[in-house]
Amino acid sequence: MPRFAANLTLLYQEVPFLDRFREAASDGFRGVEFLFPYEHPAQEIRNRLNDTDLTQVLFNAPAGDWASGERGLAALPGREAQFRDGIELALDYADALGCRQLHVMAGCPDATESPERCRATFVENLAYATGQAAAHGVTVMIEPINPRDFPRYFLTRQDQAHAIRSEVGAGNLKVQFDAYHCQIVEGDLAMKLRQYIGHIGHVQVAGVPARHEPDTGEVNYPFLFRLLDELGYAGWVGCEYRPQGETRAGLGWLKPWLRATASR
Repeated sequence: MPRFAANLTLLYQEVPFLDRFREAASDGFRGVEFLFPYEHPAQEIRNRLNDTDLTQVLFNAPAGDWASGERGLAALPGREAQFRDGIELALDYADALGCRQLHVMAGCPDATESPERCRATFVENLAYATGQAAAHGVTVMIEPINPRDFPRYFLTRQDQAHAIRSEVGAGNLKVQFDAYHCQIVEGDLAMKLRQYIGHIGHVQVAGVPARHEPDTGEVNYPFLFRLLDELGYAGWVGCEYRPQGETRAGLGWLKPWLRATASR
């Protein structure tokens, strides 16, 4: 059965960030992910993981000025030095948190930049990031994201992501398959999973189209979870959705899967 990780950036917003670890553990999660840890000392987060016996599954490398709308640096020409500094910081946190996966966001290039130059920058930055990450035992993730939520985001399709992954050619570069984003951009989720499962390092879920609980909307997640088992997927499934109300009240969809996992 899939192993589910709570995304602590979106879930449990009823309590302060550092208290969300305890809430997630009490609801049966055994892994957590979040966008960015950098507002908190790494040791403080490590203590929360230790106290709750949670695994840190994933977080993002620094992504520029998030408040002003930046969504990553890796495909932005001219930001290479800042990108490299961010990778160094992220790997320090990864070591401290025992996290073996790092999401590197491509970003939203200015409309005046040529796609070819942005792609070349992305490939070069990923080559650097994977080289640095390999020494830490960390796998780098890239994720296609739908342009409805992130206008002008550079990486939007599965085939595009896997072509870049292949060009970089690093064994520790994988693609993060977010079913919410994939359904909005291209659909055909089951066939995409079958086609690319060998190079998918992390899966994320949310209801489509509103990004609420996975039991809302148009995607048949029980079917996809069973397919992941059939395909031998051994990674985590990140619950990266916006609860319609209180987080705990919306976890009814998860309970049967947690019971099944506990009984194995």
